Amino acid sequence: MADIKLFGKYSWDDVSVNDKGLVNYVSVQPVHFPHSFGRHARKQFSKIKVNIVERLVNKLMRGGTGEKLSGKVIRTHGQLQGKKTVAIKIVEDAFDIISKRTKSNPIQVLVDAVKNSAPREDITRVQFGGVSYQVAVDVSASRRVDMALRNIALATIMQSFAKKKTMAEALADELILAGKGDANSYAIKKRDDVERIARGAR
Repeated sequence: MADIKLFGKYSWDDVSVNDKGLVNYVSVQPVHFPHSFGRHARKQFSKIKVNIVERLVNKLMRGGTGEKLSGKVIRTHGQLQGKKTVAIKIVEDAFDIISKRTKSNPIQVLVDAVKNSAPREDITRVQFGGVSYQVAVDVSASRRVDMALRNIALATIMQSFAKKKTMAEALADELILAGKGDANSYAIKKRDDVERIARGAR
């Protein structure tokens, strides 16, 4: 396993998941190329076996937000839907930028970004006697990872939409900020918002 490097550049040896709640849900199984060709599809809970880099790639292949943000509907206009090799190239370029800027392993930066931007509390709606209430609930580890990756991918699409910044640059910026736990990160802001609303619903 020691000679397996992501994109032939980045080692998996020193990558660790420091959050004990996410250890079994963030897969850092060494791979050369983040593409499992759907072998885990249609199997319940099998996505936790998919490498964390591939899960980020999959989250990037979305059509946008589907809602208005800052008065505009953010869309990728079909640039990434179903085009996994394009999304993988974006992630590879982003990792190159992270490696140059931080002089650290970009896989570890991604793992730290997921850990820092994964909310621990959320709200759900319950109904008693025809009256609905919002109740604070703990978030499962699997959903924590999903929400973190979704917000990182959404931040990438928003920051590169109709701007000179490329998606690779936007992804690199977001991962670096989230990896540090910086409050300027969109994913960190979303985590704080979710947890703040949950605290109010306790």
